[in-house]
Amino acid sequence: MDLWFTEYHTKNARFSIKVKRQVISLESEFQRIDVFDSYDFGRILVLDGYLMLTEKDEFIYHEMITHVPLAVNSKICDVLVIGAGDGGVVRELTKYDSIKRIDMVEIDKLVVDVCREYLPQTSCKLDDPRVRIYYDNGLEFVKRKNNEYDLIIVDSTDPFGPGEELFTREFYRNCFNALKESGVMVNQHESPYYPNDALAVQNTHRNIKSIFPVALVYQAHIPTYPSGHFLFGFASKGLDPVADLNPSWDSLGLKTRYYNTGLHKGCFALPNYVKEILKNPGKHNK
Repeated sequence: MDLWFTEYHTKNARFSIKVKRQVISLESEFQRIDVFDSYDFGRILVLDGYLMLTEKDEFIYHEMITHVPLAVNSKICDVLVIGAGDGGVVRELTKYDSIKRIDMVEIDKLVVDVCREYLPQTSCKLDDPRVRIYYDNGLEFVKRKNNEYDLIIVDSTDPFGPGEELFTREFYRNCFNALKESGVMVNQHESPYYPNDALAVQNTHRNIKSIFPVALVYQAHIPTYPSGHFLFGFASKGLDPVADLNPSWDSLGLKTRYYNTGLHKGCFALPNYVKEILKNPGKHNK
């Protein structure tokens, strides 16, 4: 008998991966956590029925949410990561010797425990001495911080359930206050293709733009995310992600599989349909 994991992108569209077996299924106080072994995508992490990552293509997401801001501000030392219980963002951050402190805030300890045991590909650097893990509510944690971080990476789940409050104007205002003068915030911005997702893109961008002087959107192709077209947000108190790209980033010699500085320049050039979504609240792709 064939076993498939299926995620519904709309009531009329779904994405399926053939799996060998279900590795584990647990229920935390926040969500259901599943790990599957698949044929084509390696191990996959699923939260409340939504695919979070696969071993096959997770490098795209984690490199793009991490290296873009670090290639703009080369003086980043203190980093706050909100979410990211799988450890992929932390893995990428630890490639930089210049980073002295990585605070990771994850509301669900069970996600971290599961990823430590079953997804070592992403969780392999969680024990780096620069990393401190706080099992806390991200909104409440950042509210207590002021002028403390050079970079905040919001690696949240989708804008509903446990991650919903990490898409609010209040949260972004608190992130602004927690950043130093040259600070940068980067967040996952959802997929722009399906109407409900496009609406989430609009709302997120509008909230960030109301707080940060610089608020831009960039993109990547991630095969297992809805439609394969995925967006990220770059927000700062002044730094421009293209004009201020550090020309010496390549000299660091960091090994990446997706990100490079040529791609960095191009990923902020958005398709017209995405520009329309960002420009016109209330209108979205149909």
